Amino acid sequence: MSDHPLKPETRDRLAGVSTATLTTALYKRGLRNQFLQDVRPVAPKGRNMVGPAFTLRYIPAREDRNPLSVFQDPAHPQRVAIERCPEGAILVIDSRRDARAASAGSILVSRLMVRGVAGVVTDGGFRDSPEIGALAIPAYHQRPSAPTNLTLHEAVDLDLPIACAGVAVFPGDILVGDDEGVVVLPAHLADELAEEAVEMTVFEDFVTEQVLAGRSIVGLYPATQDRTKADFAAWRQQKGR
Repeated sequence: MSDHPLKPETRDRLAGVSTATLTTALYKRGLRNQFLQDVRPVAPKGRNMVGPAFTLRYIPAREDRNPLSVFQDPAHPQRVAIERCPEGAILVIDSRRDARAASAGSILVSRLMVRGVAGVVTDGGFRDSPEIGALAIPAYHQRPSAPTNLTLHEAVDLDLPIACAGVAVFPGDILVGDDEGVVVLPAHLADELAEEAVEMTVFEDFVTEQVLAGRSIVGLYPATQDRTKADFAAWRQQKGR
């Protein structure tokens, strides 16, 4: 895992900000490709998924290596990942952006949930997706997929750097998922990104209220007028934010 463990206060801050806001904070630091492409919630949860990445990598399956009997081996990397993913972490699966076969199904995801894992993400698909969507654990994938992973994927290693949906994911990177998708935060930047994103969210809430009341965005968003800055300061004091 990372040398920069996730602080409880950082986790709490990230639980209250959007992936959209975080991508803007990342962009300010020159990071343009941190949002997982074509990965979406199996079912909306109305709350954020936050946790450090624990990774699992698949390669293309070869038929002579992947009969159903491989699951009888307790050392099978997929099974090991389900039992080793730490409490509070997020299992991130590199399925090579191939959703023609499932990355996992409802039984394995249920096991992750019972173990206290914070979420599961794949750039492939999940089988039993209606059942997974009904679970409390947040889950993200490309699209539903019924065939067993063995038809196309071989699990080969875990807790190493992977690619997921076109984004580099290192063990311990902080993932944040909302009802739009998932963003990857470099672990060493998580604290400052969380703090900035909270401040951005407060301002955006003020702007939204003003726009819905009929105010123009000119000079408001971005705040290029002194009036905007004064109005925001007064609004913030009134709201206690």
